[in-house]
Amino acid sequence: MNITTTESVLFSWSGGKDGAMALYELRRTGRYKVLALLTTLTEGYDRICMHGVREVLLEQQAACLGLSLSKVRIPKDSDMEEYEAEMQKILTHYQGLGISSVVFGDVFLEDLKEYRRAKLSQMGLGAIFPVWKRDTAELARTFIDMGFKAVITCVDTHAIDRAFAGRVFDRRFLRDIPSGVDPCGENGEFHSFVYDGPIFKKSVPHEVGEIVMRDNRFCFCDLMPTQQDTLAIHDSRDIA
Repeated sequence: MNITTTESVLFSWSGGKDGAMALYELRRTGRYKVLALLTTLTEGYDRICMHGVREVLLEQQAACLGLSLSKVRIPKDSDMEEYEAEMQKILTHYQGLGISSVVFGDVFLEDLKEYRRAKLSQMGLGAIFPVWKRDTAELARTFIDMGFKAVITCVDTHAIDRAFAGRVFDRRFLRDIPSGVDPCGENGEFHSFVYDGPIFKKSVPHEVGEIVMRDNRFCFCDLMPTQQDTLAIHDSRDIA
């Protein structure tokens, strides 16, 4: 008789499409129990780092996925030493709860993969990459065809036009992005927020708000929760 052993893991989560696909693939194996989604927020702004998504939407997203959420708050101008110290604290906590690995949605950035592996190895933890080396054009189309839905929350205007901020991630989006831009934004060209799909219990209600430029480079779309009585809405200047 075959006995399946379930491994407890922590999932590094930014709320975007690559992570959603990685979570989908992880769940398909039936071999892992996700103890929590782990998300880095910019301290003082209460938004997902680089994605610029409000904390309340992150919380609603986790609830719609049926998963616990763990947050790490990082100062806006922190260095790598501060970041790594905060991450080590939270990983040590979850290691005590029985996790053996951390899951990531990375696709092809070798240096980032090796960095993650090296840091986790120092703690006796493994690293899992469910969508590693998937063709990003195929991965993007699969994401859309499976019924996942996402909105673009941040674009690097050095790579694509600011007009892409706030757009739905669909096949039209894929046709419109310039040649040379990765279909999944794996080089940091754009970031997204997934609000529905086959791993969701229900859609995350939200509204598209103001488009804001930061640092003369990054253009953010400020997503807002539909039920605004659940949140004291911050000024859009707080996007980070």
